[in-house]
Amino acid sequence: MLDILWYALSFVVTLGILVAFHEFGHFWVARRCGVKVLTFSIGFGRPLWQRQAKDGTVYQVSVIPLGGYVRMLDERVDDVPDALKSVSFNAQSVYKRFAIVAAGPIANFVLAVAVLWLMFGMGVPTVKPVVGEVEPGSIAAEAGIQSGSEILYVDDVEAYDWQQVQLGLMSAIGNEQATIKLRTSDQQEVSRTLNIENWTFDPETESTFGSLGISVYQPEVYTALARVEADSPASRAGLQEGDEILEIDGRAIDNWRSLQQQIAESPGTSLDMLILRNGEKTTIPVKIGERDTENGVIGYLGVAPKTDPLPDGYIYNHQYGLFSGLSKGIEKTWELMVVSVKMIGKLLTGDVSVKNLAGPLSIAEGAGVSASNGFVYFLSFLALLSVNLGIINLLPLPVLDGGHLMFYCIEWFKGKPVSERVQDICYRIGGVLVFALMALAISNDIIRFAF
Repeated sequence: MLDILWYALSFVVTLGILVAFHEFGHFWVARRCGVKVLTFSIGFGRPLWQRQAKDGTVYQVSVIPLGGYVRMLDERVDDVPDALKSVSFNAQSVYKRFAIVAAGPIANFVLAVAVLWLMFGMGVPTVKPVVGEVEPGSIAAEAGIQSGSEILYVDDVEAYDWQQVQLGLMSAIGNEQATIKLRTSDQQEVSRTLNIENWTFDPETESTFGSLGISVYQPEVYTALARVEADSPASRAGLQEGDEILEIDGRAIDNWRSLQQQIAESPGTSLDMLILRNGEKTTIPVKIGERDTENGVIGYLGVAPKTDPLPDGYIYNHQYGLFSGLSKGIEKTWELMVVSVKMIGKLLTGDVSVKNLAGPLSIAEGAGVSASNGFVYFLSFLALLSVNLGIINLLPLPVLDGGHLMFYCIEWFKGKPVSERVQDICYRIGGVLVFALMALAISNDIIRFAF
């Protein structure tokens, strides 16, 4: 229940920020173009909060947090006195109307740059994309990718972490090949070509790189104990740092994962552990503790294993200075814009399944999870959504900003506006298409969370 409330709150905050910036773009440029703004609203429906400024503009927050709007004086919907006709939206030149409408999506791109600038200024805890195991017979294995190599680029996307690797591979979906630039364990830079013509993957159950046969590097984990927690089941039984667990109830323990599994499956039970201590084997009875989790009660021991040291620089803080951070924010925003446009194109061509469309439930979950992981991860998610909102609004569908811009371009070329009748028909068609996309995204959410 708490997770649901947290996701809902994160969703409202995220959408509120995105909508506020988008509508402020329209609002700010409209004011600069001399258009009278009647209402600036975050959300739809009945106002929860409302204030009227001295210039007559009403600012409000409404009950339905799924969008917002800027209502401008317009002779097509308002009775405008002669004295105010010059400040109505429809009386402006096509260039001013174009600028006012385009300002919304542009504001989302500016927000993405600002958010990423802040994120890179704060620094992002990052793990280098070092390849762990490569699955035999996989696409990665056939391309000659070796364990221990660091991924530098996926096509033209710089891969400074696994999220960037994911981004680069997603933009390559539908292509016949993808080129990966690597730095091998002996510090040689090489390129490998992945044959992805028949590559498919399920984003619900696996990562892009995982479906290619690539796993994230993990240091070798041993069954010897590096740490024993105070007042834990292990310490009460007499286990010590340096003990190597060989068997549990007569069952050989070959790796740490099998040890974890047996402990988790034995809450509240007593187990005999054969250990190696100072070169001598001894058996110690251990009463396994109990811990409540979302999946029920599991056993716990209270120990940590010895592991191999991580490679130098494997974990680092991805951080930039004031001006270099701004440059990186612009670069990253452009990268996200390019990938978003590619993905929309691949949805239209069928290279990407419409099952990948995410609705409000998925967005709420993403907002909640990213916020739980830390502020910088929430900023990254916010930037991605802001770019996507800007791109989607530029689609040439009449009910979106892009549809209005399309009409203005036609007006500019023809020298006269598109007829009201044609616009009305286009708005109806566009409304049906947008509604169908929303229904599809919501149905994907329902299937994703209910089954």
